[in-house]
Amino acid sequence: VQLQASGGGLVQAGGSLRLSCAASGRIFSWSAVGWFRQAPGKEREFVAAREWSGVRTYYANSSRFTISTDNAKNTMYLQMNSLKSEDTAVYYCAAGSSLSRDTLSYEYWGQGTLVTVSS
Repeated sequence: VQLQASGGGLVQAGGSLRLSCAASGRIFSWSAVGWFRQAPGKEREFVAAREWSGVRTYYANSSRFTISTDNAKNTMYLQMNSLKSEDTAVYYCAAGSSLSRDTLSYEYWGQGTLVTVSS
């Protein structure tokens, strides 16, 4: 499985971004996808996760973010609204066999895309 994240960039506080993550390869081997982020000097943290079927979705604690999937395109998205400076981080997409908030549950990772929010 290969994951390719994109959509990061520089945005002003209060703005929006939509991250994308295109999947290829043996995608039938996993059933959950997630987004994590890592700010400079901090550990990677959970942002959102969703079963590929769409039945269950987990979020960290923000109602400003929405995870979604497009099965036909084998792509997952993270819509981020009302962005704050503390959202600045490298955002990673991931795929695994079970829905979880734990990084260890995800076997496949994208390369990360940088989101910078200026205040």
